[in-house]
Amino acid sequence: MRHHLLIIDPQNDFCDLPHAALPVSGANADLARLAQLIKQHAARLDGITVTLDSHHRYDIAHPAFWRGPHGEQPLHTPISLEDVDSGRWLPADPALLSEVRAYLQQSQLYVWPPHCLVGSWGHTIHQELNQALQQWECQRLRVIQLLFKGLNPLTEHFSAFEADVPRADDPATCFDHQQLAALQAADRVLVGGEALSHCVASSVRSLLRHLGPDFARKLILLEDCSSPVPGFEKQAADFVAEIRQLGASLQRSTAVFD
Repeated sequence: MRHHLLIIDPQNDFCDLPHAALPVSGANADLARLAQLIKQHAARLDGITVTLDSHHRYDIAHPAFWRGPHGEQPLHTPISLEDVDSGRWLPADPALLSEVRAYLQQSQLYVWPPHCLVGSWGHTIHQELNQALQQWECQRLRVIQLLFKGLNPLTEHFSAFEADVPRADDPATCFDHQQLAALQAADRVLVGGEALSHCVASSVRSLLRHLGPDFARKLILLEDCSSPVPGFEKQAADFVAEIRQLGASLQRSTAVFD
């Protein structure tokens, strides 16, 4: 059987490590287990795709994009269309007001701490996992597929495969079947990464929405290689129940090749 490993956003800023911008409890251990899986079963893994959350500091979901009435910037704050219309929060660039209003008519928005800034320590892949990935490339004489998501500052990008509000002027924000050829060709797709409640859930839902129910039956969620954002455990549990009902399975990384 052809096995493909899909790793969602295995980056320092999501690990429960010192100086991480958005630490997920358990993420460091999750990614260490993924590293061990790759080392032990490199010959069984025919392909690996790694997605990387990739942002500018100036981003619609970061504080620098917004201003309050007294010049303050939001943090860990939801912003609604009503907030904009009332003047509670406005884009720092007034020229974007109409675009922001159109965005908020289509999607919710939450302002996070700046995270996964391109070129920063937080954007980098977890060290132990990165070592295992480099070793796999040399052992299998093939390269990992790296997918960068989130570079457009005018739309949020939880899913690795499409923005929350895709933009007609930026193909990178839209679903691209061609970049998923290796996943579609696999017999089994193993999924891990961070965070289970947010980017993992959004990414898998994108795949199922575009690739259909047959793809769900290929999916194996590595239950010991992904954790929810603290406080969002119910959302993660709901996602797991949803994909199991569609035919996906859950396995531990230590048992998936038994």
